[in-house]
Amino acid sequence: MSANPRGRGRGRSKKSHDEAEHPDERWMASYMDMITVLMCMFLVLFAMSTVDQQKYIQLKNSLATGFGEVKSQKVDTASGTVVTKDEVEDGSGYSVDKSQADHSTASSGTKDTNVDPASTVVPTTATEADVAAAKKELDDLQAIEQAIKANLAKAGQTSNVQFTVDARGLTVRLVGSETYFTTNSADLSDQAKRIMDAIAPVLKTSGHDVSVEGHADQRNSTAPYATNWELSAARATGVLRDLVERGGMPAQHIQSVGFGSSRPLAKGGTDADLTLNRRVDIVVLSNQDQDVSALMPALAKAQDGARAG
Repeated sequence: MSANPRGRGRGRSKKSHDEAEHPDERWMASYMDMITVLMCMFLVLFAMSTVDQQKYIQLKNSLATGFGEVKSQKVDTASGTVVTKDEVEDGSGYSVDKSQADHSTASSGTKDTNVDPASTVVPTTATEADVAAAKKELDDLQAIEQAIKANLAKAGQTSNVQFTVDARGLTVRLVGSETYFTTNSADLSDQAKRIMDAIAPVLKTSGHDVSVEGHADQRNSTAPYATNWELSAARATGVLRDLVERGGMPAQHIQSVGFGSSRPLAKGGTDADLTLNRRVDIVVLSNQDQDVSALMPALAKAQDGARAG
């Protein structure tokens, strides 16, 4: 009789001892997850609160310069009209002079889809060094243009060749495919070869890379070319081969590409529009970086305005 109570007592004592040594610790998993999430949150908050001091100073100076608080070494060619409070209320401050509106339309690139509308304005962040480099590059490209024009004049081939400067460089535009190719052909005509003879000597010694870009009008191509893509690419390659094989242009500095009818200069369907869109562009690419090259169109426009004045 007395053994059973002692046995039961020992059993209860052993069970309590095991529970004390091995408590339920599942709550620790949730606790550790919560601590991990909190740590990640504070790390993100700390990262968001860190400020790049140099960039902050640049932003502060830029804003101060824009509002006229401090002088700047940057070249700022922006112009505008100060609108008073009364003019804002009655709407007169938003009137636009017709000549300015026409000029804005002309510079927006609606007639020349290859021209970037923003390229006609010198960015206010341009440094004096960038402007000087852009002027030097522009002078180089204009010297190439004058040399080609002189050779074309000697050969009596000044027509059907146009020149323009944009942010990419100097474009020598061969307008009117009938002057350079027979119908649906990529073989250069004799007249085209005389024009290439005037262009190639200048390009091969220019020190610039060249991109030959073929374009077609919106009419469908016919045999042997399935689409305008093949036709424009074949004509661009024909010009490239002539510049390399006969003109001596270094092959590693020239490429060709066909744009089909995707980049028309004129939207209409007249003979003049079709002729303008049916062209091969020889682009003498700028050697400067994009920030510098982007300044050239505005500088060229300023030079034209100075000459006209």
